[in-house]
Amino acid sequence: MGREQWKKIWVGSAGNMVEWYDWFVYASFATYFAGAFFPHGNPTAQMMNTAGIFAVGFFMRPVGGWLLGRVGDRRGRKAALTLTVTLMSASAVLIAVAPTYGAAGYGGALVLLLARLLQGLSVGGEYAASATYLTEASDPRRRGFASSFQYVSMTAGQIVGLGLQILLQRTMSDHALHSYGWRIPFVVGALGAAVIFYLRRSMLETEVYEADDSGEERGTLRALWAHRREALLVMALTMGGTVAYYTYTTYLTKYLSNSAGLPKRTATLVSFTALIVFACLQPLAGRLSDRIGRRPLLITFAVGSTFLTVPIMTLLRHAGSFWPALGLSLLALVVVTGYTSINACVKAELFPTGVRALGVALPYALANALFGGTAEYVALWFKKAGAESGFFWYVAACAAVSLVVYLTMRETRDLDLTRVKNTGASTLTPAS
Repeated sequence: MGREQWKKIWVGSAGNMVEWYDWFVYASFATYFAGAFFPHGNPTAQMMNTAGIFAVGFFMRPVGGWLLGRVGDRRGRKAALTLTVTLMSASAVLIAVAPTYGAAGYGGALVLLLARLLQGLSVGGEYAASATYLTEASDPRRRGFASSFQYVSMTAGQIVGLGLQILLQRTMSDHALHSYGWRIPFVVGALGAAVIFYLRRSMLETEVYEADDSGEERGTLRALWAHRREALLVMALTMGGTVAYYTYTTYLTKYLSNSAGLPKRTATLVSFTALIVFACLQPLAGRLSDRIGRRPLLITFAVGSTFLTVPIMTLLRHAGSFWPALGLSLLALVVVTGYTSINACVKAELFPTGVRALGVALPYALANALFGGTAEYVALWFKKAGAESGFFWYVAACAAVSLVVYLTMRETRDLDLTRVKNTGASTLTPAS
């Protein structure tokens, strides 16, 4: 890759890191602020209320996918990426200053809800704009490698959030963290977003977008309807991947703490270490997909997730200490890498330029609202009902559905991003 392409990837990835730092820091610090916004009582019920607000953010993602996907196709990828980070900064500030239940009753929970709505709008457009930008900015022979940095940056955001959590856990008392320390990461997120806003103002637009003169209607639902088969394909191939991803990232720390009985510090360190390895795997898998295709990696993920989720989660519940928990977590994340490393470019490769951002954003956001955003809530519901293992089978079933899709879709690696018209049927035909 040339220096200019690396610059585009760096700026796009850096912004994505801050976006997802803010998004995931809510989940990783929820155990500390869950009691601040709701009446004292059952800790699991408090976590379910907090997880419910977390899920509400996902239900705003389709709205953000539509609005910001439209901006990305009509105004450019740069405009959409700048707007998303602005919304994310505002949401981080709101959470940082939200009043507690003791100070304002349910008023604090309402502020928290508003912040999550803004985050949902932002991330709903960020994923697609970032996926589109990284895919279009890369060498056609290295699109898998380049787009893999989306999940490198997403995971880096989680790593930074967890690293800050570990630092605060070791420098502040548990009482201080529950009292006010949980606000610190949201202040950091707001400051980071301001820096990225400055960087994105000077970022370069992709040549693929600037050169598009197909005359196709840009960024409208009518244009997307013409590619409805691809949109349905995005939803179906996302289903298993997003449930598995959120299970082994945002929910893992809580599961290790609340179900496996590990101390919060140990559970956080397991997640932190596993995510570092996970981030390093993404470019390697992305580069592999440039050589052998996208489908083999997707199929490997789906087979592994279908048949290994139940035993991995069951063994994790009885891990007992750091090393067994880390080993099982790494195994799970290696499996998930088959999806995360390439899903961005696969989705972007399905659509022509004029509807690419919206085509990725809206169906992906819908799938996340239905499956990814509710994963933690579903897990806690099973736990409260006394049937926690039911969630493991749920994750495996979602992966099995996606496996059928991966087996029947065609290879996308060699599709031309500058093609004038997309043929929907071709994406559903198995590769020869």
